[in-house]
Amino acid sequence: MIKLKGLRQIQPYVAGQQPQESNMIKLNTNENAYGPSPKVAEALRSFDAHELRRYSSLDQAALSQALAVNLGVSPDQLIIGNGSDDILSMAFLAFFNSGEPILFPDLTYGFYKVWADLYHVPFREIPLAEDFTVRTADYLGGNGGIILANPNAPTGIYKSLEELEEILVGNPDVVVVVDEAYIHFGGQSALPLLEKYSNLFITRTFSKDAALAGLRVGYGIGHPDLIAVMKAIKDSINPYSVDMLAERLALAAVEDWAYYQKTGQAIQETRDWFATELSMLDFQVLPSQTNFILVKPSQIPAAALFQELQERKIYVRYFPKVARIKDYLRISIGNQEEMERVLAAIKDIIRASEETSL
Repeated sequence: MIKLKGLRQIQPYVAGQQPQESNMIKLNTNENAYGPSPKVAEALRSFDAHELRRYSSLDQAALSQALAVNLGVSPDQLIIGNGSDDILSMAFLAFFNSGEPILFPDLTYGFYKVWADLYHVPFREIPLAEDFTVRTADYLGGNGGIILANPNAPTGIYKSLEELEEILVGNPDVVVVVDEAYIHFGGQSALPLLEKYSNLFITRTFSKDAALAGLRVGYGIGHPDLIAVMKAIKDSINPYSVDMLAERLALAAVEDWAYYQKTGQAIQETRDWFATELSMLDFQVLPSQTNFILVKPSQIPAAALFQELQERKIYVRYFPKVARIKDYLRISIGNQEEMERVLAAIKDIIRASEETSL
């Protein structure tokens, strides 16, 4: 690196591979296999590009109102951002300033540690239990805040509302952030707890449930006082962070939520079927309430299976540098046809491996 004063050195987040091959099955970044609602496509076709000469709205009032109705909250409990990563990043700036360490699991969304380092927020990574669950008691001590992905990633494991409430009760003086990126796929949202706990802040994304990962829209839900602090942070960084087209298409998605309820159910059914099939092949499959599963193959090393699948243009996620899951693969759930092809490929790979070892 060049020698200049003031240059920042930081270990960045490592995003999943984005291959561009034709005829591939892409199951490495937990995207939604079913695509956006037809009404989103219709809104895109009808969008007047001439509108782009203007800045986007400051408060995304139309989208906030639609979301408020859909979620059963008031618009002043919502903030819209450029993806939930934008919301989470601002939450680190808004809520974690006491000087005490914040808490999050040692095996979770990798961006949490990156933001803590970037914003000089002290933190402690709390080891997950042997079965990869979050132990409630570990989050009841002194701290400067808590952030939990629920369901967690990359494990897929969901923590009950009763356990989350125990954490909220045990930490009345700090903000507890619950990242619900995957809540659409089987877990129960913490939304009912908002009325009782002003220290709860929930984040959501349109990337997973609404199949709009390429659009970048997310939102936060919390007490109006928390939202006011978040909006002050947003206005201090980029008040126009949500572009006009993104808001319009996200609004179309919310207005056709019945479509996403159907596709979400289809993903859950395929996930459960695929998990059962892999279990029958002696894979260790962690219980998942997400659109992915974390699995440990027994008949072939994870690294070898990862490579063999990739040679067949099937992309899954492998974490060779993460000690606790270096023997696991995270497999996003595609549509039923895709997952049947993946299962057939896995069986072929295992069969070939067994024949080679004879």
